[in-house]
Amino acid sequence: MAGVGTVRRWLTFATGLLECLCFSGALFGWSALVFVLKTEGYFGFRCVDSPGANATRALGQFDNLTLKLTSSAPQCSAQDERFSLVFAIASNMSNVLMLPSGFLFDRFGTAVARLIATFLYTTGTLMVAFSTPALSNLLFPALSLMGVGGVLFLMSNIQIGNLFSSHQTTVTTLYNGAFDSSSALFFVIKLLHDAGISLRTSFLFLSACSVIHLLRTFFLLPRDHIPYPLPDDYAYGMTCGKSRTLISQHTTASGEPQMTTQEKNLKDEPVTEEKSFRECLMSWFYVSQLLWLSVMQLRQLFFVGTLLPTLQRLTAGQPSLVSHYTNAFAVMQLCSLLCAPWNGLILDRHKGKLRAAGESEQEAALRALVLSLSLTVLQCVLFSVCAAVPNLPLQYLTFVLQVVHRSFLYGGNAAFINVAFPLCHFGKLYGLCLGLSSVICLLLDACLSLLNGNILYVNICLTLLVLLAFINPLVVFLHCRGLAYRRAASGAIEAIEASSLSLSHETCPSNVF
Repeated sequence: MAGVGTVRRWLTFATGLLECLCFSGALFGWSALVFVLKTEGYFGFRCVDSPGANATRALGQFDNLTLKLTSSAPQCSAQDERFSLVFAIASNMSNVLMLPSGFLFDRFGTAVARLIATFLYTTGTLMVAFSTPALSNLLFPALSLMGVGGVLFLMSNIQIGNLFSSHQTTVTTLYNGAFDSSSALFFVIKLLHDAGISLRTSFLFLSACSVIHLLRTFFLLPRDHIPYPLPDDYAYGMTCGKSRTLISQHTTASGEPQMTTQEKNLKDEPVTEEKSFRECLMSWFYVSQLLWLSVMQLRQLFFVGTLLPTLQRLTAGQPSLVSHYTNAFAVMQLCSLLCAPWNGLILDRHKGKLRAAGESEQEAALRALVLSLSLTVLQCVLFSVCAAVPNLPLQYLTFVLQVVHRSFLYGGNAAFINVAFPLCHFGKLYGLCLGLSSVICLLLDACLSLLNGNILYVNICLTLLVLLAFINPLVVFLHCRGLAYRRAASGAIEAIEASSLSLSHETCPSNVF
């Protein structure tokens, strides 16, 4: 794509990155917003009978840790439990609705999915803007709507990588990293609140930003999906009030319709039937990928959920040290945007290497994924071992490994599903994978609770579980090796047939008339 097409493509990329960074994953910065909501008196009526009660209960996300240690406001367990419930419902709603969101995206296309996402997200921000301490319960539907809308924004942006064929995976992983780093949005709102800008003003501004989402939907994204590989004459968005189609029709001098190069290529190539959703779901690729994601996601969640008591144990309960380490951990989480593209660069570099004769682009991408999947598991093993060692300075290295692994984990998951399965099932498979992995994490967490909170034994079990994730790169490697063997055998047979045909021509006597 050249000229205006190139400008539009890069504008689509830049605005998509901004959307993921500033809106999509804002829910996971919830604890910074809790600080503001407490100041405003939300759910304060629940503390009338128990002022200054117990300390806050963990929300299950890293941002919450800094809040609990830096807030000077009196703590009220009833109020904190209510805030925890808001986050728990919103995050679980996002996970449960992953599959319906994927079906919506695959069935109705980008435009419809994004319009629904914009409606949900805007409704959620308006609910927060017009909520008051007397209407604190509005936070329950508001944060849930923002969470679901944010996931749909991410899902619709991941396909932008298809516009950059040589850097497809780098763009995909970069967007996932931006999604992780977008938890900083609520932290910015907290800083603005400290500077005197009201909560209502901030959320009304977020609501007004829906204009950006709408402009991107109509002018910088297609109505359906971005195909891969990208046709030469592909165009998207509105141009002078008209929407161009995927393949434009050309005419000859006599006015007769003429097939484009893309149509000729499609006519000449044999039509291969794509796998059904059920076939994808029951494949070893998908099952092993689900196992790969689930066990490492559990390792991540357990570390985050037990970080505060672990640091309290390692520091002998010194508040200043605990606050220092949790602040360092919270700052590290914002580096996901910097770490995530490295996974994509590794994939794109190895995918771009010289391919063997007869090797398809998908096979080359799968071969590159073996390295990425294995490296992600290795990172998790190192991270798990460091987390299990009761040494306080070592936790700095643990924090670095945790954020790097987190970036590789979610970006690699999206890249794998994008490469290994048909694009028409991406939304469903991506949403279902994240949803099912969350359910599996809950089941495994319930099993680990049988160890009666013995952190050492739990860490050992988690490290052993993580080793099971090597099954996925092994499955992909065996698949690629099988394809290579079949390709080599087919080439040998063709060579033998060609040699036999040549010999038969040489030994056959010529006819004499």
